[in-house]
Amino acid sequence: MNKNWYAVYTKAKCENKVSSLLTKKKIDNYCPFNKVSSGNYEKQLLSPLFPSFVFVYTTPDQLEYIKQLNDIINFVYWLGQPVQLKGIEIESIQEFVAVYNNVYIEKSEVSLNKMVRVVTKQPMISTEDDVIVMNRTIIKLTLPTLGFTLCAHTTQENMEVSEKEYRIPQLVS
Repeated sequence: MNKNWYAVYTKAKCENKVSSLLTKKKIDNYCPFNKVSSGNYEKQLLSPLFPSFVFVYTTPDQLEYIKQLNDIINFVYWLGQPVQLKGIEIESIQEFVAVYNNVYIEKSEVSLNKMVRVVTKQPMISTEDDVIVMNRTIIKLTLPTLGFTLCAHTTQENMEVSEKEYRIPQLVS
């Protein structure tokens, strides 16, 4: 039987615990963590990127078993069925959080047929007394099946500007 990616809801602040339990049960899973700067310090903390979500790679036969595990509330449903995520979305999330820090999520349109998109906003350059001021740029990764967009601030030097749709996003570090 074919394996697919699914999203499960967990109890609040139990993402890491659920991920560890699934790993212990030999069920492939992914819980993306975000590197967040802590206040005035240069220390970076890890926090779940999607609060109360863990992604599971499994067969439809195992869904009931997984739903009964501790600290799992349910699967994410769309039109009465557990949402099957595209592998490219999980790969894109993995690449995005590996390249960017302080990622934040925004809600977006849910669409099961759209592709993953990488969108950037061009930097605004202005001159003030011969000093060039470059505003930060924003790179966004749209995840249509989940209905979220990942966003991160970056600088012009470490980004290729593009508004294309990708089967495999080419994130530049």
